[in-house]
Order: sequence, then structure tokens, then C-alpha cells
Amino acid sequence: MTRMNAVGWFDIYVDQMERAEGFYKTVLGAEMEDMTDPTGETEMKSFVADMDAYGAAGALVKTLHAKPGPGGTQIYFSVDDCATQQARIEAAGGQVIRPKFSIGEFGFVTLAQDTEGNMIGFNSLK
Repeated sequence: MTRMNAVGWFDIYVDQMERAEGFYKTVLGAEMEDMTDPTGETEMKSFVADMDAYGAAGALVKTLHAKPGPGGTQIYFSVDDCATQQARIEAAGGQVIRPKFSIGEFGFVTLAQDTEGNMIGFNSLK
């Protein structure tokens, strides 16, 4: 039996795709690409990913079936130094909720709210 990581994909729900895409492009320096939904019910932009690499891929999703906001699933983006993303958050339209703090042997985390009201995290080893 093949072992898999617990998370294979993530969706971040958005109200305004262009605004959300701009936030993630600015804060993460991420490339985004259009994704098609066979049902035609959702608008999606995926984070460009290598599906053979470690970690989960995912997308921004605008759908009638779910809404963005705090209190749901927490996504942590792996970055080199979360202070870099922290410095970009407010200029991109987001809000720093908890500035960079230590999580002991697991590195550091910055918590933020994106332009859609989602709570997100950035995790780094330095």
C-alpha cells in the first residue's frame, strides 16, 4: 500500500477572485493559473505546483457552496522566512493577526487575514 500525506489538495474560498489573486501573488510571489471546473459552478485559480513534489497543491475557489471567513480550516504556507510575507501582507490588502512567533523546534509562524476574511498562516524554519 502506498503511503500518502494527509492533505492532497486545498481550496481557499473567495468572494472576489481578482482581489484574492492579487493578494496571494503579492504576498507569496506566487504564480496562479486558471482551472476549469467540469460542473461550471465555480471559478478557480490554482497555485502553480509540481504534483510530484512534497506538500499539497491547491486553488482559490469562488463558489455558491462555501464562503470565506475565519474559524474554518487553517492553511499554512511553507516559506523561507515568514517575516518576508508578513512585511507584504498589509500592502496587499490583508491584516497581520499575529506577527512572527516561535513554535519551538518547528520554526516560526505568522498569522494573517487575507482580503477575503480567511485566516491563513506562514511557516518557516528561520
